[in-house]
Amino acid sequence: MKNILVLCTGNSCRSQIAHGYLQKFAGDKAQVYSAGVEIHGVNPKAIKIMAEDGVDISHHTSNNVDEYMAIPFDLIITVCDNAKENCPYFPSKALRFHQNFPDPAKATGTDDEVMDEFRKVRDMIKTYAANFINTHI
Repeated sequence: MKNILVLCTGNSCRSQIAHGYLQKFAGDKAQVYSAGVEIHGVNPKAIKIMAEDGVDISHHTSNNVDEYMAIPFDLIITVCDNAKENCPYFPSKALRFHQNFPDPAKATGTDDEVMDEFRKVRDMIKTYAANFINTHI
């Protein structure tokens, strides 16, 4: 079983969405964790748009990357440029991957426009996660 860590700035949206899809697609072939270089709490809109697609992340917590220093990760994915630049060193031979996704939490406009941005980013991450698991697990 592979250990996968998904990193983002606040561990509230993009990393939580990626965590949900990576675990869904990997099944019992991987244990997925997500963390941030800061902790912002899991965004309720991320929980809502994932539930719309049948993935429950309501039980996820927002964790600081320092909490996982003892886990021997095989794969580390950063999903925003800030996390890539500020990701701490892990004493492992983990392969690192990076894909910058827009931050839906920064979306502006009407409630519908904001939710549409969340869905757009969700769909981008879903495609990335499916391809990642197919390629690396």
